[in-house]
Amino acid sequence: MRFTPLPKLSLLFSTKISPQIIEPFYVQIPLLYISSNTSSAIWDPFGASSFSIPSHSTLARLLKKRPSLTQIKQTHAQVITQGLAQNTSLLGPLIHAYIGCRNPSFARIAFDQYPSPPPTIIWNLMIQAYSKTPYSQESMYLFRRMLVYGRPTLADKYTFTFVLTACSCHPTLIGYGENVHGMVVKDGYESDVFVGNSLVNMYSIFSRMVDAKRVFDEMPHRDVITWTTVVKGYAMRGELVKARELFDMMPEHNDVSWVVMVAGYVRHMLYSDALQCFNDMLCHDEVKPNEAVLVSILSACAHLGALDQGKWIHVYIDKNKIPLSSNISTALIDMYAKCGRIDLARRVFDGLHKRDLLTWTSMISGLSMHGLGAECLGTFSEMLAEGLKPDDVTLLGVLNGCSHSGLVEDGLSIFHDMVTLWGIVPKLEHYGCLIDLLGRAGRLESAFETIKSMPMEPDVVAWRALLSACRLHGNVDLGERIISHIVELGLGSHGGGYVLLSNLYASMEQWESVTKVRKAMSQRGSEECPGCSWIEIDGVVHEFLAADKLHPRISEINKKLNEMLRRIGIEGGYIPSTKQVLFDLNEEDKEQAVFWHSEKLAVAFGLLSTKEGTIRITKNLRICEDCHSAMKAISLVFNREIVVRDRSRFHTFRYGNCSCTDYW
Repeated sequence: MRFTPLPKLSLLFSTKISPQIIEPFYVQIPLLYISSNTSSAIWDPFGASSFSIPSHSTLARLLKKRPSLTQIKQTHAQVITQGLAQNTSLLGPLIHAYIGCRNPSFARIAFDQYPSPPPTIIWNLMIQAYSKTPYSQESMYLFRRMLVYGRPTLADKYTFTFVLTACSCHPTLIGYGENVHGMVVKDGYESDVFVGNSLVNMYSIFSRMVDAKRVFDEMPHRDVITWTTVVKGYAMRGELVKARELFDMMPEHNDVSWVVMVAGYVRHMLYSDALQCFNDMLCHDEVKPNEAVLVSILSACAHLGALDQGKWIHVYIDKNKIPLSSNISTALIDMYAKCGRIDLARRVFDGLHKRDLLTWTSMISGLSMHGLGAECLGTFSEMLAEGLKPDDVTLLGVLNGCSHSGLVEDGLSIFHDMVTLWGIVPKLEHYGCLIDLLGRAGRLESAFETIKSMPMEPDVVAWRALLSACRLHGNVDLGERIISHIVELGLGSHGGGYVLLSNLYASMEQWESVTKVRKAMSQRGSEECPGCSWIEIDGVVHEFLAADKLHPRISEINKKLNEMLRRIGIEGGYIPSTKQVLFDLNEEDKEQAVFWHSEKLAVAFGLLSTKEGTIRITKNLRICEDCHSAMKAISLVFNREIVVRDRSRFHTFRYGNCSCTDYW
């Protein structure tokens, strides 16, 4: 059956329309309809057959055949021109058809033409349609209109479900939602599972978990959606223990339930728990990981540097013939890059039949993280050649690549072209990259002027980049000027500012100032983020803190650490660097302090647990100068490749050298 367009209605009915009058949509658009007897249109544009006005029943049948939006408008035009605009048997199907095409605005035109109060099902259609759009407040407006009409138009369980869904979309509507909750109880719908699920969802979205749990507990019947919703509410709030307790109590799980639990762990940086939860999921044969679970767990592997786990998941995807969607491809590239295997990330990228902005950005960011600035720029040029326009995240990756590789002029050129070439206004993160780019290259005064002239207030990251550059290049005078500027701006009034001041004073050995600042930090309850490193051995991720005492093999690790330090001092020329120790200690105590850094414990454990192969470590902070020097010596003395991913980039140590060429 095929559609053939009819001429404009103005031609069909020989209607003369003044050129000064703008034609309404139903006059401008030609009509399409299907003959009930043949597969072709009733009217032949070449005059081979006579034109026949479509009947009421023909229009009704057409609307039930899921026509396109253009065809619905044409049918609507015929309804109006035939004087059927108030025919409820046609208005209902029209509204259905418009909503099926996700066009509530045209559905509203037909809805407002109802000659009498529409039936409840039509109200529900309109309320539901608006609840799924950015204009969900219209659902409330329609609901109020519905209540004004009263009988015979009464709200039912579906009405309340859709209205509560609309309330969940706007934080300001929680009070309205509570009123609707009262009406639900008054009308006796609190026992309905759909209404109950909507109430639990609304309260969960607004972090009103006491109310959500009360509704949950009072529901006589619960389904998997009910359980999943309340678990998600606790997970979103970071109450993962409570979320897991409820999750384990669920009578049944579906793929969405597992997504909520795994994604909740990842969202709150409990990556090891996410991996354990994923392993639990694999033990349940009735539920298979979907795309959302796979993307979340690949993200957990990326953050932990869990390469073996990530490889296993990649094999699982291939073995089960799961399509490499854009999201999964991006997650795989990101995982391999962050686990230190940029070669495998490139292999995944090169094997894609179709690349979008997400995959290009992930590849560019991965190259940037590994300090491969020239390759990063080359890949960026390839992307532009394919006609793709970068977004702010893409450009952030390119600028980072330039910063880590000392490509100052390229970075400056891209930064200044952001607005003119791609219409992207630099954000705080882009200015941070620019400051880091200039600071690493020793252009400290330019970096300082940039940070002072930023159109937004600099954050701690920007100041930290500049202060790190001052420390790197030994510019104490500028460091003191920066401190004065920070104090004038009041940046020292929060924890990040205090830490910056303390660290810079310590690097200048102004211990009285350090003591004063740290006392202020203590009074305000500000804390530094402790250094933490992870290493994966035989598929198990081990975590180490500085001076860790909790690992079950800590005695063996300490013994190996002492042996390692002794050998690299004798055979590798390693000399402890204590200038970044932030406490006023004697030199021997300072050396002991740097010996117990988390990455040294992790590499000692790696040497203890493996005899060959690459040792891969992930660290939550920037690697210090002493550990960087130690890793070079360890790679030389023990003839092992060591890959360390710190807060900003990768360092690959081989034969006593680092891939960053000491530019970090």
